Amino acid sequence: MIKRNMYVIAVQSLQAAAVYYQDVLGFSIREIGDDGWRLFERDGCQIMAGHCPDSIPAHELGDHSYFAYIVIDNADEYCAEIVENGAELIKPLKSEPWGMKEFGVRTNDGHRIMFGQEIGN
Repeated sequence: MIKRNMYVIAVQSLQAAAVYYQDVLGFSIREIGDDGWRLFERDGCQIMAGHCPDSIPAHELGDHSYFAYIVIDNADEYCAEIVENGAELIKPLKSEPWGMKEFGVRTNDGHRIMFGQEIGN
């Protein structure tokens, strides 16, 4: 059945997005055989980024949703790492009543990602 998931995003500048995901979020960048696409990978997470310079920028789509909720094993450590690297937090690190310690970031393209660690109820 379901083997894994991948996220797909449109970015205005593939080079700028690759630099952000590598230098700020700590992902590795992989060429996938098409100049208009890159694969950003960290641990078990994969994000495909497509160069779409004419698409509506993510920051103009509103703040009502995230494109991903990524479950991590140490929210304190990862949040500190990426903030030190320049990440913009849009939701501060907080333990929530639904059993997750989570925080949200906005990427250089305006995409929103939530990261959460299971802490129980």
